[in-house]
Amino acid sequence: MTRGTFANIRLANKLASRIGPQTLHIPSGKEMDTYDAAMKYASEGHSVIVIAGKEYGCGSSRDWAAKGPYLLGVKAILAESFERIHRSNLIGMGIVPLQFKKGENAKFLGLTGKEQYTITIPNDLKVRHLLKVTLANGKNFEVICRIDTEVELTYYRHGGILQYMIRKLIK
Repeated sequence: MTRGTFANIRLANKLASRIGPQTLHIPSGKEMDTYDAAMKYASEGHSVIVIAGKEYGCGSSRDWAAKGPYLLGVKAILAESFERIHRSNLIGMGIVPLQFKKGENAKFLGLTGKEQYTITIPNDLKVRHLLKVTLANGKNFEVICRIDTEVELTYYRHGGILQYMIRKLIK
């Protein structure tokens, strides 16, 4: 299932030259299978984010749609908007959904996906908190953390719903 993540032919990875589960490994510039790139990033100690458009997750509210990115090492999804159930499922897997501010998107901000991102998540994170994203070139912008409820915040702080339940059971 992990290798099939992002394999839908309707998904357009703007970093890849062909359709399918392909991406560009940064900084090597080598185009490769998304799974292979994710494993390479993990072996290099790098976290992965996804930059997306509108209604990210639309069409599949199944939990695998969130498990796949989790297993690929995705830590955050930065999108214009989210499908409601999928947004919640991402949090349940410990992936933080980040939304561009109104009127902003990757194109507006000049983001290509080749940048190195630092996302500052404070220890006192609150529901719908504004977070700072800093690029390696010094440019920064704010995004909305789409953790919308206190329950979701609790799950996220524990790394996801499974980790939360395990901790609760062993107490």
